[in-house]
Amino acid sequence: MRVYCAATQTAAAQALGEGELGPAPVTGFAVTAALRSWYLDDDAEELEYAAFTEAARGSLRLLDADPLASRRRLVISADVPEEFVTQRPELDRAVVRVSVPVLTQWWACVHIDSANATSAIAAAAAAVIPADLGDTDSQFVVDSALGHELEWYDASELNELLEPSGKLK
Repeated sequence: MRVYCAATQTAAAQALGEGELGPAPVTGFAVTAALRSWYLDDDAEELEYAAFTEAARGSLRLLDADPLASRRRLVISADVPEEFVTQRPELDRAVVRVSVPVLTQWWACVHIDSANATSAIAAAAAAVIPADLGDTDSQFVVDSALGHELEWYDASELNELLEPSGKLK
């Protein structure tokens, strides 16, 4: 099952060193039954994009909690064996929990903001919690940042995108 894991460059660098994103359980986002029933369009790519977008928003929350991380969202797309994935619709329609660490060998690709998005992402990371709590001005800041598309990289390229310090280049 394709699972989109929200991350930061700090978490991704650590995962590369350890060979896994964890510890378990790992919260991710995927095309779930709840997402399918909520989303009007049954197009597979649209559903995947909706789950991916939730992971990108989740990355903003992680950036808010990690002031040392580069102000760039990072989403890891992993193909996780279904027996390790549990849907959690009570948390949100696309949320899943992976019962084991997400092994780097399962990573298909990574998505990272370009360097020119850092100021918008920094503002959105600071605004995401108030936005989650219903603040409309903060939601505008988050929505503006979500307009930046994340760049696609093969999972094998992530190590090349990180400086020796673990920061994104």
